[in-house]
Amino acid sequence: MGSHLVDMLADAGHKVHGTYYGSVNLVNEITQAKQSLAEPSETNSFAWENRASLVQCDVSNFPVVRRLIADVQPEQIYHLAAQSYPTKSWDDPWDTIQTNIIGTANVFEAVKELKLKCRVLVAGSSAQYGFVDAKDVPIKEAQPMKPLHPYGVSKVAQEGLAYQYWKNFGIDAFTMRIFNTTGPRKVNDVCADFTKQLAAIDLGLQEPIIKVGNLETKRAITDVRDELRGFVLAMQHCKAGEAYNISGSHAYLIKDILETAISFCKIKPKVEVDPKLLRPTDETIIFGDSAKFKEATGWQQEIPIEKTIEDMLKYWRVKLAK
Repeated sequence: MGSHLVDMLADAGHKVHGTYYGSVNLVNEITQAKQSLAEPSETNSFAWENRASLVQCDVSNFPVVRRLIADVQPEQIYHLAAQSYPTKSWDDPWDTIQTNIIGTANVFEAVKELKLKCRVLVAGSSAQYGFVDAKDVPIKEAQPMKPLHPYGVSKVAQEGLAYQYWKNFGIDAFTMRIFNTTGPRKVNDVCADFTKQLAAIDLGLQEPIIKVGNLETKRAITDVRDELRGFVLAMQHCKAGEAYNISGSHAYLIKDILETAISFCKIKPKVEVDPKLLRPTDETIIFGDSAKFKEATGWQQEIPIEKTIEDMLKYWRVKLAK
């Protein structure tokens, strides 16, 4: 999401400052992937140094966060930094809590101490809701929050911090509860796993067997480019202290998404369930009601799932061919 957001904001003429965590090789890898998918005349425009100022930052380190925010003096903060994988949060709940909760507190404490007048968008998650009865789908913002893993708990806490810092200190913050989002450059979600394996099979890098998890769940999926267009609108129109669902408008059976992805491939693989890809608990359906957000911003989902899958396959074919 961050790399696509850089593109969108830079194209709109904003001066963009971004952070990354970990090796600079990650940044170089994204740059190369972007260049490989661009038209020749567009390639130079994707150089990171021409798009954003990037700084390595551990969001759980308050002095580093404060110094960075003091240097930049931002008018808008898109707070996307997180440990964002539910499965990893079971294995290492401490890192998830440290990164997501302490990291969010650090951002707000820095804004408070520096007395900045800026908007803060906090990236929440549909994982905040946990299991929801079929009668309550699509999920509205008033749905009780009963998260199923430390990641979901951490996102509830992030939203609580956004509300608290608005209510107590007047910081202009709000939360976007993000439902399933995917697209080119995504890793470690079902669409990325499917398209990466299928691209590898088409290129002869993997035997014609695709490993899958639970195919009987349903997910409303939004293309990352639609999602971030929504974020930009949210910065303009959403109210401080509020939380908004942003969800795809249709819940797809995971089995159908797999069949769509296979339909774009030259080789039709055998499908095998891998027990390692099955979660201890798995929401039957994740589908949000975005009516509140649409009313506030006029946002509509525009990119169909077929286009998303096709672009992801193209991304992986180029990346894996290298």
